[in-house]
Amino acid sequence: MSVVELRVWGVDRTGPALLRMATGRRRLRGVPGLRFAKLLGTGRGETFTPRDADPHHWGLLTVWDDGTDLDDLPAGAADLVAGWSRASHERLTVRMRPLTSRGRWSGHEPFADDPHAAAYDGPVAVLTRARLRPTRAASFWRAVPATVPDLHAAEGLRLALGVGEAPVALQGTFSLWDSPASVRRYAHGSPAHRAVVRRTRPEQWYAEELFARLAVTSVTGTHRGVAP
Repeated sequence: MSVVELRVWGVDRTGPALLRMATGRRRLRGVPGLRFAKLLGTGRGETFTPRDADPHHWGLLTVWDDGTDLDDLPAGAADLVAGWSRASHERLTVRMRPLTSRGRWSGHEPFADDPHAAAYDGPVAVLTRARLRPTRAASFWRAVPATVPDLHAAEGLRLALGVGEAPVALQGTFSLWDSPASVRRYAHGSPAHRAVVRRTRPEQWYAEELFARLAVTSVTGTHRGVAP
C-alpha cells in the first residue's frame, strides 16, 4: 500500500515561491520510491473558483512506495522540501494512505484502492481534481459556489481548501474530515452539492477527473494559523 503526503507552506514572498514552483519539478525526477508528485497552488476555499487563489500558500502532493521514510526523504525531494520550509512562516503536513479512488490525474491513477476500505472509520481526507473543458469552465464556476455554505457548515469538517496545478483549468479540492460518516452526511445531505453532482455528466464540465478518499494517519502543523 502506498503512502500519500500533502505538505502546504505559508510564505510571505510570492516571487520566490513562483520560482520554486517553476523549477521544483526537476528535483522530483527519478527520486527513489516516489510514484507520483504534483506541486500545487492553493485557494482559500471560499468559492472554489480562480478568484480564491492564495499566493501565500503552496503545496506538494507526493505518493510513495510503502516503506519510504518520509522523515528522511531521498535527495531531490529533500532539497525541494527544505527550500520551501526555509522560506515558510508556517507548515502543514498531512500523511495518508489510499482507501478508494476513481478517475485519472494527468493520465495516471496515483491511488490504489484498499480492499478493506469499507471497514475504516477514522479521520479521512477527500481529494478531487479536474481538468476543465475550456468551453464549459464558465458554467462550472457559476455552479460551484452554491455548494460552499453547506460545506463549511458541515459537521466533522476540519479543513477545506482549493488545490491545483494552474488557477484556471486544472482545479481541485482537498478536505479533512473526522470520519467517513461525516463525508457521507455532507455528500447526501447537502441539496446544493447533490445538484452539482447531478449536473456533472450532462454539462460535460471535465475532460479528466479524479475523486479519492484517503485514511489520515497524521496531521502536523497549521494552515492560516489553525491546526486542523
